[in-house]
Amino acid sequence: MTAQHELTVGQLSARSGVAVSALHFYEAQGLIHSRRTSGNQRRFSRDTLRRVAFIRASQRVGIPLKEIAAALDELPDGRVPNRSDWAHLSATWRESLNARIEALRKLRDSLDDCIGCGCLSIDRCALANPRDVLGARGPGAHRLF
Repeated sequence: MTAQHELTVGQLSARSGVAVSALHFYEAQGLIHSRRTSGNQRRFSRDTLRRVAFIRASQRVGIPLKEIAAALDELPDGRVPNRSDWAHLSATWRESLNARIEALRKLRDSLDDCIGCGCLSIDRCALANPRDVLGARGPGAHRLF
């Protein structure tokens, strides 16, 4: 690959809007890849921009990096995701996202009981002790906050 088709980490950061430290993290997690020059500098192929955009879009909708990495690993020959890939993955992730949305809705709706509580009523606290699961363990402290 020639230098004109490659980006430095700074250029990738500027073009993608992602901090250099985040790009280093993505690389350490195997989400993106670079080659090293003879001076040990990172060089990224231009298609890494699309991978970074895919990672960021996935994160914005709440997909954990572990699931993003698994999705990228399924692409043939490590290619960048295309529109068809996104459609397939979004359909796959929809059920997981719906479950998280439902859990957040329940959490939001249970906050009404917490207003003014101060966790003095720990036996009925929907956040710290849902359905009094700690009470079933018997008397005494079972968790430090």
